[in-house]
Amino acid sequence: MLGRGGTDGNERLTTITGVILLLLLAVIGVTILRIRQLMSVHLFVGLLLIGPVALKLASTGYRFVKYYSGNPAYRRKGPPELVLRLIAPIVVLTTVIVLVSGVVLMFQGAFHRDPWLLIHKVSFIVWVVFTAIHVAGHLPRVVSLLRPGVKLPTLEGISPNLIAGWSAERGELSPAAMTVPGRHGRAVALASAVVLGALLAVVLIPDFASWTAHAGFFHHHHEG
Repeated sequence: MLGRGGTDGNERLTTITGVILLLLLAVIGVTILRIRQLMSVHLFVGLLLIGPVALKLASTGYRFVKYYSGNPAYRRKGPPELVLRLIAPIVVLTTVIVLVSGVVLMFQGAFHRDPWLLIHKVSFIVWVVFTAIHVAGHLPRVVSLLRPGVKLPTLEGISPNLIAGWSAERGELSPAAMTVPGRHGRAVALASAVVLGALLAVVLIPDFASWTAHAGFFHHHHEG
């Protein structure tokens, strides 16, 4: 599934997974602002994130391996911008630390949170800073991939199947021409990641009790 559709398929899988993650992280952001009332939601969505995060790491890791192993298609596509490549290890590392420390905190409970709460907070702050740069750097490409058509200045070098979908009046490619092989596989991968994350969260709901019962206690120390 990670390689189906070639470099374009891999890029679309990574992009759509990233969009899903941004939506879930927006929910996390809201819960942080109202942690007392939304502790259970914070824990549930935090666990749900594990599935999509694993998929995104797998898809970007696949591209990394293909590029540096000399795969011709991935070499032609080229690497991300230098700044994005430099901060990528920090984004990955802090992502893992935030999730792992969050899971450990859930099992430890509100009264046995040190030093994991500090690790969770600090890694989250670092993660927010570098992820914001990461998202800003990829945003133009994400927007272009999610548009229904792609503006092209010329037909030169375009394969016949793309030329068939060319609209001379609008200068766009039709949706049919923009279809990348492996769409079904990408949909299955995305759905599986979300469902597995949700199942993990449902299974672990009983472990929320310590935090939900003492959300006020946590909130007081969280703000301090």
